[in-house]
Amino acid sequence: MTASASYAKTVIYTDSQHVPVNLSPDTQIVWLDAAEQHQRQIFAQLSADPQQAAIQAQAMLQSSQWHEQEQHLLQAYRAIVEAWQLGVRKYPAVVFDDRDIVYGTADGAKASALRELRQP
Repeated sequence: MTASASYAKTVIYTDSQHVPVNLSPDTQIVWLDAAEQHQRQIFAQLSADPQQAAIQAQAMLQSSQWHEQEQHLLQAYRAIVEAWQLGVRKYPAVVFDDRDIVYGTADGAKASALRELRQP
């Protein structure tokens, strides 16, 4: 491993079905299903009755906790947009220095080794 590779910014884009392993301490993990999971958690509390659900949703939007929940959702969606802007088209993917992408693994060590094999 070269010195530059060991100091590379590393981000793993994954979901709850592909849990990251063999991470360096500074590896960032972006859970691409975080927004879906968070929405599922929020909306699971709503009634099956549409009128009651509308009342509950209105109360939720006016609650003091909503701002925090909204921020979690915004952060999760921003991460998805960032992944798309970097060129991540499938996951799991490990991105080094916002440019080198290794697909098909959430294993930080394996992705780093595969990246090194591709380096000239």
